[in-house]
Amino acid sequence: MNLTLQELAGLVDGRILRGDSDQVFTGFAALKSASGSDVSFFGNEKYAGDLAATRAGAVLVAKETVTAPEAAALVLVANPVMAFDAVLRKFAVPKPAAAWGVHPSAVVADDVSLDPEKVSIGPGAVIESGATVGDGTKIGPNAVIGIGARVGADCEIGPGVYVLYGCQLGDRVILHPGVVVGADGFGFEFAEGRHQKIEQLGIVRVENDVEIGASTTIDRARFGETVIGEGTKIDNQVQIAHNVVIGKHCIIVAQTGISGSTRIGNYVTLAARTGVAGHLEIGDGAITGGRSGVIADVKPGEKVFGYPAKPWKESMRTNMFVKRLGGLYARVKKLEERLGGSDDA
Repeated sequence: MNLTLQELAGLVDGRILRGDSDQVFTGFAALKSASGSDVSFFGNEKYAGDLAATRAGAVLVAKETVTAPEAAALVLVANPVMAFDAVLRKFAVPKPAAAWGVHPSAVVADDVSLDPEKVSIGPGAVIESGATVGDGTKIGPNAVIGIGARVGADCEIGPGVYVLYGCQLGDRVILHPGVVVGADGFGFEFAEGRHQKIEQLGIVRVENDVEIGASTTIDRARFGETVIGEGTKIDNQVQIAHNVVIGKHCIIVAQTGISGSTRIGNYVTLAARTGVAGHLEIGDGAITGGRSGVIADVKPGEKVFGYPAKPWKESMRTNMFVKRLGGLYARVKKLEERLGGSDDA
C-alpha cells in the first residue's frame, strides 16, 4: 500500500481537514496500534481516549472538531467505519479467487440444475439430486447441497456447510464454514414411557442478502417453514429452532438461542448469548441486552435486559437495588445490635 493523503481523501470521498496532501501512507491499523505511516479511523466515541493518544499518520473522522494529536492528518468522511472498510477492501490481503467450474473430486448428480461455467464447486463438495445452484455461486470444499435444495445466485457457501433437502437460499446469501441449514427440529413426544420422535418435514427458507456465521444451526420446520428474513445477519454459534420466523435486517449475535415457533419482527437486535423461549413475539425494532433471558413477548421498539428480561430501565434499577443490599444488611444488623440483639439466620 502506497497512498497519499490526497488519494486517500479521493478513495473515501472525504475532505482533508488538515495535513500535507502529498504525505504517503503505507499501512492501516487501529488507533491504539497505528504508527505514523498508517491510516486509522475514529468511528465510536468509546475510543476518544485512543484518538487523543494515537500515533496514526491519518485518521478518518465524522466531525470537524475532534481531540487528536497535531501530527495526525484528519480526513472528514460521512461514515468512518465504511470509509475505512473501503481502504481495507483496496489494500488488504484479498480473498482467494474462486476457481470457476466443478472440481474433479466434487460429486454432482446428473439432474442438478447449474451452469458449470458460471459456478465454483470446490473439492469434495456434494450436490444431490434435484438441487439448483444459481450463477455466480461459490460452494466450498466438502459442502453438501441436499436433494431438491435451492441455492440462489451469487451466494458464498463455505467449507463443510450443509444445506439439507428441500431448503431454499435466496440470492447473495453467505454461509460461513460449518453452517447447517435444515437439521431436524428438536421434536419429541413422551408417550408409552419413552420419548418418541415427531417428524420434522418442513423446510428452511433463507431470503436474499442474509449472512450466517460459522457453526450456526437453523432447524427445519416441523411443517411449513423456518424463515430468515432478507438482509438479516447472524453471528457464529447461534441456534435457531424449528418454525422460528425472523424478519428483515435483524442482527443476531453469537451464542444466541431461539426456541421453536417464536416470531421475531424486522430490525430486531439480539445481543450475545440471548436466550429466547418458544412461541413468543418480539416486535419490530426491539433490542435485547447481552445474556438476556426472554420468557415473555417483547413490544415493538422495546429494549430489555436480564433474566427474566425486563424493560431496560427497570432492569438497571433492580440491579442497583441488589448492589445496595450489602449496605442495607449492615445497617439493619447495627440497628438490631443497638436494640439488644439480632436474629442472624
